[in-house]
Amino acid sequence: MPPSPTARLRPKDAATIILLRDSADGPEVLMGRREKTHVFMAGMYVFPGGKVDRADARVGAAEEMNEAVAARVAKSCSPRRARALALAAVRELYEEAGLMLAARRPATGAVRILQPVWRAFAEAGLAPSLAPLEYIARAITPPGRPRRFHARFFLADARHAHGRLAGDGELVDLRWVPLARTRELPSAGITRLIIGELEQRLADANSNQRPIPVFRTKNGVDLATDYD
Repeated sequence: MPPSPTARLRPKDAATIILLRDSADGPEVLMGRREKTHVFMAGMYVFPGGKVDRADARVGAAEEMNEAVAARVAKSCSPRRARALALAAVRELYEEAGLMLAARRPATGAVRILQPVWRAFAEAGLAPSLAPLEYIARAITPPGRPRRFHARFFLADARHAHGRLAGDGELVDLRWVPLARTRELPSAGITRLIIGELEQRLADANSNQRPIPVFRTKNGVDLATDYD
């Protein structure tokens, strides 16, 4: 019997961003719920994210990624693609949650506005900022799923985000969730794995030296872990 069409799907490059903030009750992360009508992760609470758009690589930024962070992302792709992934994370955060990871727009006018989504940044005198991004994990959706992504997971401090919480409807019930209570929400296995990695990083004084976990199907086992 030939493999099903979903088994042959190639993963699309995607970026997810975990926005983290401190509160009196400990660290909180921004999450939202996907509608139950969605084909992929229906009804699950997730972090903002989505696939890379063709124009992402050509968007100018007020601040570029830290060189060490960019080099780690580029272990699984080209440097140009690594930058596009970072910009996709910033774009998805704005589209799905209304928040701009941004800095003051350079006076030189060098920042290129290629997509309508970036106009709001320009109108606010801002441009996307990649400097606050940390890179913490990547994951490849197992074969046979209705959508497949090769997702890179970025982390950023919410103090660098501008705007108010309001998305485009892709995610509903947007909320700041205490990290200690994230597992009380309906979520996918990969989301729980990423939360576990985040908890370990926050407890590790040398977190910037931790290896990058790679969650993928290996020897028929979903979400087996390798390291970059």
